Parts: sequence; C-alpha cells; structure tokens
Amino acid sequence: MISSALVGTIAGILTTGSFLPQVWHSFRSRSCRDLSYGMLCVMLSGTALWTVYGIMLHRWPIILPNAITCFLISALILMKTTYHPRVREKR
Repeated sequence: MISSALVGTIAGILTTGSFLPQVWHSFRSRSCRDLSYGMLCVMLSGTALWTVYGIMLHRWPIILPNAITCFLISALILMKTTYHPRVREKR
C-alpha cells in the first residue's frame, strides 16, 4: 500500500520540477515574452495559498514543494520585468 505522504511527495517533486525547464530556458534565452503576468500571478497566488495550507496542516510534502515553486515563479516574474519592462505609451 502506498502512503499518502509518498504520493504527496512525488506529486510535489513533479509539479515543482515542471517549472525548472521554464526558469532555465527563460534565464538562458533572456526572454519571458510568451509568459503572461496574469498566469504567473495566479499561479503564484495559488502556490502561496497551498504553502499556507500546508503550514496550517504541518505537512512538509505540501509546504516544501509549494514554497520552492513560489520561489521559481517569483524568479520568472523578476526575469520578465527585467528582460521586458513595460513601456507606457504616451497619449
């Protein structure tokens, strides 16, 4: 029988790991043009809430991967603002 902690740990590794190729690609190419601020902000909010939820339950398989994912998404937002600053049009 597989424990719920093992399932949670594997899920956390997979979901957190899914952001690593994007962060690496964005860093190497110096481009985040195709990433939307909306998606990044919603994903950051969701993972931050999952982190808080894990803290409330004292469950490391929830806390750790979501905290790492928050860091990775924050890095993407920082790269996007650095590589592609928004230019306001003058009217």
